[in-house]
Amino acid sequence: MKTAVYPGSFDPVTYGHIDIIKRASQMFDTVIVTVMVNSAKTSLFSLDERVNMLKEATKDLPNVVIDSYNGLLINYCKEKNIHIAIRGLRAITDFEYELQIAQTNKELSHNNVDTVFLTTNLIYSYLSSSTVKEIASYNGDVYPCVPDFVAHALYEKYGYKNHNQIKGDNL
Repeated sequence: MKTAVYPGSFDPVTYGHIDIIKRASQMFDTVIVTVMVNSAKTSLFSLDERVNMLKEATKDLPNVVIDSYNGLLINYCKEKNIHIAIRGLRAITDFEYELQIAQTNKELSHNNVDTVFLTTNLIYSYLSSSTVKEIASYNGDVYPCVPDFVAHALYEKYGYKNHNQIKGDNL
């Protein structure tokens, strides 16, 4: 049985993330989507909020498990006996960064963790959690970027109470 981990901060989960999760779930018996704590980033959503958003977004994918972890990915993989990490790539700039991380994980895990790169569907190639948060912070339309329940949560975080009326207004 092949299990893979898809780590990330998912702050918040976007349609790009969901696309990678769905595609990975067709390739592996089990995909564990792990919300990692990144000390270099300040999250808008709490760890529990991000886990719950992912659970909602993947509820129809029976072989997808949502988890969280505070530490190095290679330690998580060792604890869970996982040898494959999944990463999404949007552009060449992502590749350079992700390749360095993949090589570091491979080396530090003593060749026990390989990384599988999945290129993002072109319709989501512009998406990033940072961009979505910026759009939402200005009360822009994030509905094309994230599921409705995530959009509602974003608007509430930024203090926009009438988020139900936003959909489609800022296109």
